[in-house]
Amino acid sequence: MFTERATLYRGLLRELRRSVAPPRKVNTTIIAHFRSIAEKIGKDDNASARHDFENAILFIRSQREHKRLLERYNPLFDLTAEERIAATARRVGLNMPITH
Repeated sequence: MFTERATLYRGLLRELRRSVAPPRKVNTTIIAHFRSIAEKIGKDDNASARHDFENAILFIRSQREHKRLLERYNPLFDLTAEERIAATARRVGLNMPITH
């Protein structure tokens, strides 16, 4: 039982580290919350806590993948409104007039 709990906890920490865009320390309150859930898994063989833990890992992984796909297939995603309009105009072969 300990190895399953440790595997889930390590998997979650790995996904949390990967989800933070610039590499920095992950929020300790989030880690403490998930550690308490991991301890519940070991004590009671709580199937719902284990299921919640697996769902959290899947959710974090899916969010990271969704962000990666948005950046890849929607390059206008993080532009301002003016930059988005200019990029769209360039895409169809037009140049926007210079505004002051």
